[in-house]
Amino acid sequence: MLEAKHIIGGEIYYTCEGIDARRNEFTVRLTMKIYRDCGSDGADFDNPAEIGVYIKSGTQNFNFSFLDKWTLQSRKTLESYNPCVFTPPNICVEEGVYVKKLTLPILDRSYFIAYQRCCRNTSITNIVNPGAFGAAYTLEISPEAQRTCNNSPSFKNFPPILICRDLDINFDHSATDADNDSLVYEFCTPFAAGGQRGSGDLPGDPRACDGVTPDPSLCIPPFQTIVYKAPFYNQQFPMAGTPPIVLNPQTGQITGVPTNIGQYVVGICLKEYRNGVLLTVTQRDFQFNVINCRKNINASIISDSVMAGDQFIVNACGDKTVVLTSTSTIESSIKSYEWEFDLNGKIETFLGKSVSVVLPDLGSYTGKLYLNKGDKECSDTAQILINVFPGINADFIYQYDTCVAGPVFLSDRSLATQSTIREWTYLPEANQMMAGPDASYIYKTPGKKNVRLVIKDNNGCRDTATKSIQYYPVPALLVLNPSTFGGCQPVDIFFNNLSFPIDTTYRIDWDFGDGRHSDQISPTHRYTSEGKYSVRLKIVSPIGCETSIYYPDWIDVRKSPEAGFSCNPEKLSNLVNTVQITDESRNAEKIHYLINDLTALYQSSPNYTFRDTGIQTITQIVSRGNGCADTLVKRVDIEPIVTFFMPNAFTPGTDGVNDRFNGVGIMRWAKDFRLSIWDRWGGLIYSTEDASKSWNGQFDQTGDPAPPGVYIYTVSYTAPRGQEVKLKGYVTLIR
Repeated sequence: MLEAKHIIGGEIYYTCEGIDARRNEFTVRLTMKIYRDCGSDGADFDNPAEIGVYIKSGTQNFNFSFLDKWTLQSRKTLESYNPCVFTPPNICVEEGVYVKKLTLPILDRSYFIAYQRCCRNTSITNIVNPGAFGAAYTLEISPEAQRTCNNSPSFKNFPPILICRDLDINFDHSATDADNDSLVYEFCTPFAAGGQRGSGDLPGDPRACDGVTPDPSLCIPPFQTIVYKAPFYNQQFPMAGTPPIVLNPQTGQITGVPTNIGQYVVGICLKEYRNGVLLTVTQRDFQFNVINCRKNINASIISDSVMAGDQFIVNACGDKTVVLTSTSTIESSIKSYEWEFDLNGKIETFLGKSVSVVLPDLGSYTGKLYLNKGDKECSDTAQILINVFPGINADFIYQYDTCVAGPVFLSDRSLATQSTIREWTYLPEANQMMAGPDASYIYKTPGKKNVRLVIKDNNGCRDTATKSIQYYPVPALLVLNPSTFGGCQPVDIFFNNLSFPIDTTYRIDWDFGDGRHSDQISPTHRYTSEGKYSVRLKIVSPIGCETSIYYPDWIDVRKSPEAGFSCNPEKLSNLVNTVQITDESRNAEKIHYLINDLTALYQSSPNYTFRDTGIQTITQIVSRGNGCADTLVKRVDIEPIVTFFMPNAFTPGTDGVNDRFNGVGIMRWAKDFRLSIWDRWGGLIYSTEDASKSWNGQFDQTGDPAPPGVYIYTVSYTAPRGQEVKLKGYVTLIR
């Protein structure tokens, strides 16, 4: 399993934008590209990235000049798509690009520009303790390059994200140079910079030289280099390969065949010369991911069988011209199809996804299908064997009674002159199959029947014969299944016709015995009158064959009563709550009623007094001795009525006669009651929300007696069904 953490490569290059001779300065536009595992849980790109600018004297003497911060300009995911190789889903590389313009004094010493960052992947194969440190990406600009406003070379391609074990590497790692200077490529040992200090696993100062983001002003070159795992890997041979992985110093081409899967850090130094004078040195490193590739391309053809070793067998029977069609995948990755066949010692070649090959005679012929022939990574081959056998001819005859439904008899008449027929398969209709040279079949439906016979001989040759049978007989037996054989009028009966073969092309005539007919195969019929009815069914096929059946007195329809009654009075209330029920049924022999499905009344026209208000149900059930019955339900409304009356005078005193002022009536269902009494000046004397209470003639029931005179009263309440009632009147208080 390949593992991704963070940084996997980088490089720095520049273009010169001019020299200011008066100031003795030159201006460069610097570009840095950093590569990271985009699917990892490691850190994102630094933004800004801290770049150290150093002055180099000699080979190992560096002085810090200044720190520059570069802003991330763009980012993108690099595609590793190889249409012929399965790509593991956890490999993903993202490129971050930084661009910065700098104006620098022209010196007689080199500028050394460096970016340091931790960390590398812990799963790297070819170096010691890979997750403990990161990398440094550097660019050296010589005095000659400064003086001549030289442009540094830039690499044309980022190395392939995935390479296949045991397949050739042929990667162009060259660079382009605007000044056409001489370029020299060599493997070199990548730098090791930074460390894990400051991360969650190792607290401390992340800007220390062994920290995650080293301080360029304190952590100055020369940088340490990684340590290869000896003796298997070193600077010149960073990967295992046979032949070895090598770098052409003039062309920058990397070639060889990797033999071990894993992740490998590879460093490349690019030196630029002009007239033998060193101008720039760019040190780049990157990570190769070597995997066991699983091809997505697979050669296959339409064939009769596939033998061990993926040899496709094609049998040609009686025809020397064979059409071969590729079914290879993935089609979008296939650029060419090339077929080769040995035809009696002569190799014939055919091109195309589908080809037609004319074979000389009966016999066996070998061949191959090449996909992308010559492409080492994206190719595949299919082995082909074509057998040309003598032909066979399928044939059969059939017999059946055209007018009366029965079996269709099938008899083989196939011909095989130089082989033996071993298999016979009849297919009389969809999803039906019969084996053997002779067979019989009973159809459930009529119509045009296309019958196929497939034969196969001892060579595996097949042939097919198809014949059409016009199958329109009438059923040998009419089978009818009514849903019931009688009932109380009116009765609906479904006549289920189970006879076969019939369909809508047949003429159907049902006679139900009551003067009505139907042309449906399985109709539903309603009998409305009592009596016994005979039923007849007649069927005529499209070719004129006829059959019929007659059932005398088959259906028995019994007389039904009809419920009916009336109520008087029609409007009822709590004041008038007795109803007279009058029977109006017909043909009934027994009658009874249910009140609200609870109380039973057995008189034909009873009286009933309701004890409650609201919607009540009266159900009449009538029946006859033949088992027929009928029911009628009526709903009556017992309206709750409220009454309330006020007197016009009262004489409060102690004689016990007419001493209190109160209303009388039926207030059982009233709501929101309120009684108020006012004097003639508008003063409230008494009020109550209880209809059963009365005024005793005193102020607020407990104060001084109210003087004789006329008082105003108001009454309001809500009737049971929501009506708002308001009353207003006068009452005389007499003392």
